[in-house]
Amino acid sequence: MNELFSQGYLSAETLNMAANYLLKGVAFIIILVVGRYIARWVRDLIRGGLDAPGADRTLTKFVGNFAYYGIFLLALFAGLETVGVETASFVAVLAAASFAVGLALQGTLANFAAGIMLLVFRPFSVGDYVDIAGETGFVREIQLFFTQLRTRDNRLIIVPNGDIFGATIENIFAYDEIRVDCDVGTDYPADIDETREVLLDAARSVDDRIEEKGEQAALVELGGSSINWQVRIWAEPDNYFRLKQELTRQVKYKLDEADIGIPFPQMDVHLDELNGEA
Repeated sequence: MNELFSQGYLSAETLNMAANYLLKGVAFIIILVVGRYIARWVRDLIRGGLDAPGADRTLTKFVGNFAYYGIFLLALFAGLETVGVETASFVAVLAAASFAVGLALQGTLANFAAGIMLLVFRPFSVGDYVDIAGETGFVREIQLFFTQLRTRDNRLIIVPNGDIFGATIENIFAYDEIRVDCDVGTDYPADIDETREVLLDAARSVDDRIEEKGEQAALVELGGSSINWQVRIWAEPDNYFRLKQELTRQVKYKLDEADIGIPFPQMDVHLDELNGEA
């Protein structure tokens, strides 16, 4: 080492500079690691509020993710300051770059803005069963840029928030009571009043329905091949799918017992012979 010093290859100033850069690099990595750890800890702490009575699951997840990215960004700026990067000028350059990138990523920014609007107006929350942007499922999570849905067959669907906020939103289980419908067609020869009583009997045979809301057998239309009905009962959201299945089952059984047919679509074709032609 002394020989290297004497030959001019190394100097104390060079070694000090190298050690200084090394320490700054280590400090930068430590700040990022600690910042990421703190960001995750704060996010998990906020999300831990999900177990608190009355806590809003949608709000806690949204704020948790926002806090995570915010804290990590602050850690990144602190790390840059440590290695000697002027963050003031860096922020100015970043702002200019963000403007240019923003023009190219208008859709992404629109999704972000839509995510904020979904949080403010609250058309649905985590756990709701919704029909949004042509997709139906249970809301699993609302992120800054997209919303996750879990379908009934356990598939994950990710929908951009911009597509949701700019379209019709149907919150299917928004209320404590929901109507369960069963559409069915019956033979034309069947007596209408008798058919109505059979369908009402089928509705009354469904257990766990909300009896106070009653039941209906509505005559919808005289169709091309059948007399069309809609049988209606009311249920709690948790029982909706099970009672819809049971109502359909009871309608089929009761019609079979009464010997009332459910016709297939049919068409009558009449062939007329022209005079003088076979």
